Amino acid sequence: MATTNEYIEYVCEQIKGIGEIRYKKMFGEFMVYVNDKPVIIVCNNISFVKKLECIEEIMQDAEIGYPYKGAKEHYVLDIDNQEFCKTVVTEIEKVTPVPKPKKKSKK
Repeated sequence: MATTNEYIEYVCEQIKGIGEIRYKKMFGEFMVYVNDKPVIIVCNNISFVKKLECIEEIMQDAEIGYPYKGAKEHYVLDIDNQEFCKTVVTEIEKVTPVPKPKKKSKK
């Protein structure tokens, strides 16, 4: 089951106000960015965040899952808890670098 447009819009609404939020369709699912930094992977209407040291304590009771086949273990983010989501995403955004632009290959 692919992520619905309604769900990805809901995810973005839940973290509204913590920075510039956008999403991009990737690998058939979505990546949510805050201030151009990738912070939430959304697959099959489930929100995942990387297992990072900065959120280890606050996510200690979170479910663990795999957003896609071959992925590393991620935390499942309780997207319905808006204040909690904002706290988690704010911490992730602080330590996540802006991805470097990809170089265009010369043909």
